[in-house]
Parts: sequence; structure tokens; C-alpha cells
Amino acid sequence: MSGLTHIGETGEACMVDVSAKAETVREAVAKGRVAMRPETCALIAAGDMKKGDVLGAARIAGIMAAKRTAELIPLCHALALDAVKLDLTLAEDAVEITATVKTTGRTGAEMEALTAVSVAALTVYDMAKAVDRGMRIEAVRLVYKSGGKTGEFSQP
Repeated sequence: MSGLTHIGETGEACMVDVSAKAETVREAVAKGRVAMRPETCALIAAGDMKKGDVLGAARIAGIMAAKRTAELIPLCHALALDAVKLDLTLAEDAVEITATVKTTGRTGAEMEALTAVSVAALTVYDMAKAVDRGMRIEAVRLVYKSGGKTGEFSQP
């Protein structure tokens, strides 16, 4: 099991020791979407959802989630985040979500960006489910990361 970084010498789960790693500026960008009926998007755009401002609430929820990722993912390091930005855009039949997370540290911000997108998407779902139970949370993925030993990663 020596090749697995989250497995200790006797097979137990453990947090990776990052103390020997150099501190670098790290950035991660994740994306996802909540697909829905065009009528649901129209209600969100008009501000006519009973629960209020869907995109505003999802933005705040995503930022809060990024800050608390280590409490949700058991072996994830707690990070001091330098910045968290959530962009939520209404398309004709979806809410497109992009999270950008920056930190300076020994380990990256990928999990924080992915968590931010996931919680923002769940918030959109929660706030619009009364009018559209058929919504789908789709394509949550890491699209960019920089910093650290592995350097830059990018995908569409």
C-alpha cells in the first residue's frame, strides 16, 4: 500500500503529511451546472422564486462551503483561503456555476473549488425544487489548477 498517500504503514486512513512541501500560490477552478426547464430559468431571472434570490443564495452557500471543505472531506487539509469567487450564470435551460479558489500554501485548492460548485448547485436545486423536480446537477469537474509540485492542469 506504499503507493497510496492516504494509507498509513499498517493500512489505516491518514492525512498526508505536507510539512516538507514548499508553499506556493495555488489556484483551482471548478465548474458545474444545474439543468432545468426554461420556465424555471425564467422564474429565477425574474426574481419570482418563493425562496428569494436563487443565484445570490447559491453564491453565498458556495463561498461558505469552500471555507468549510476540511470539515466535510475527512482527509482534506484545512486551508487559509486567499480568495473565493463564485460566478453563476443563467443559460436558457441551466444555471452555469464556476468557482475560483486561491490560496498560498503547501497543498492545493481543488477540493475547495469542487465543494463550492457542488454546494452552490445543491442550493439552486433546493430553492427551485418546488417548481421543477426534474432538475439535474451535471458535469461538476475541475477545469484548472496551478501551483505546487504537479504544476498546471487544464481541461475544458
